[in-house]
Amino acid sequence: MINRLLIMLLVAAALLLPACGNPATSHLKQGDALFDQAQWDEAIAEYDKAIENDPKFALAYGKRGWAYASKGQLEQAIADLNKAIELNPGLAEFYNYRASVYRGQGQWDLALADLNKALELNPHLAEAYAHRGWAYSAKGQPDLALTDLNKAIELDSNLADAYYNRGLLHNSHERWDMGIADLTRVIELEPSNFAAYNDRGATYSNIGKLEPAIVDLSKAVELNPKYAIAYFNRGLVYGVQGQWELAISDLSKALELDPEAPLTRRELARAYYGRGMDYGASDQWDAALSDMSKAIELNPGFAMAYSIRGQIYNQNQELEKGIADLTRAIELEPHFAPSYNNRGSAYSNAGKLDLAISDFNKAIELRPNYALAYYNRGGTFQLKGDTMSAIADYNKAIQLSDDAALIDAARQRISNIQKAMKPGK
Repeated sequence: MINRLLIMLLVAAALLLPACGNPATSHLKQGDALFDQAQWDEAIAEYDKAIENDPKFALAYGKRGWAYASKGQLEQAIADLNKAIELNPGLAEFYNYRASVYRGQGQWDLALADLNKALELNPHLAEAYAHRGWAYSAKGQPDLALTDLNKAIELDSNLADAYYNRGLLHNSHERWDMGIADLTRVIELEPSNFAAYNDRGATYSNIGKLEPAIVDLSKAVELNPKYAIAYFNRGLVYGVQGQWELAISDLSKALELDPEAPLTRRELARAYYGRGMDYGASDQWDAALSDMSKAIELNPGFAMAYSIRGQIYNQNQELEKGIADLTRAIELEPHFAPSYNNRGSAYSNAGKLDLAISDFNKAIELRPNYALAYYNRGGTFQLKGDTMSAIADYNKAIQLSDDAALIDAARQRISNIQKAMKPGK
């Protein structure tokens, strides 16, 4: 978009250039050459010299404003574009230019006002329709947005910005195929457009086409190795595939590039959690414990990670740590029955039988068909000497469960109780 706007200004304002022998023109051209190489500071220095030689050189102010915008110095950009418009209020491109900066600031009403003025001055300015369409979309006016974006493409069938904005608009309304078609057109027009690859990859992911998603997101990263969102999106896809090592690698890179991104931290925590669950499924408990701890470090509000880590501590007979983690899990998610069940088991193993019964009661209240909680409560009743309640809970577990091992264990416990109750035993 930056280069397109610069070219647009060059063409539209060609008649505004001072005579070729004017030093201001020479500095302007040098600034343009540096701008094209993304050497913003050097370009600004040349535009400064152009303005020193000709303080009323509107085009130099306009280009310096866009150079400032490219650096992210939006206030300086606005100041220069205001001056350009003051010096030449009849050039539509300056308003379009300033609207792009307002858009970067999220000042959509100001952007719309400038784009309306640009189109009043030049009703055939395709770029202004494309930008106004995106502004309408941001303000929640999708019909007006689509009308403008269609008009931009009608005026200029090679305007990548219009296809890109329309593609994002289609995606925001889950018109995935249309979004993919528009983003594909952007890539045809601008094969180095990493954002288009990223967005098309994310769209493929949304419709479950994970392999094409990986291809596109990998291309985005290849084109821009510092593009955090592409690493983030590819990490999410790897997570869906259960490729936790790759997911953790990509999400870690995304966090390295954008350390203040809370969503990336949460998703990286989920990746460690997922890998930890896989470690647990293969009885690699130390590795599982390490990953759950990392997940909690990244996201201290991750209830499930506390719950699973508490369960691992219990299994390792580190009951105090297990109870602490499960208590935290319950604080964060008070309606998750397994946390109560697992804490009840820890209390029971620690000899705190009444607390255990209370937790099993809560687990069953939350999940009335929770066979394992009945089984565990039965075991605690048995420890308390309440054999009738224990038998009732074991029978309930047998009735509810489809786990053959649990059913066999409950039947064995009932048998043991009944044998112990026989006379002479």
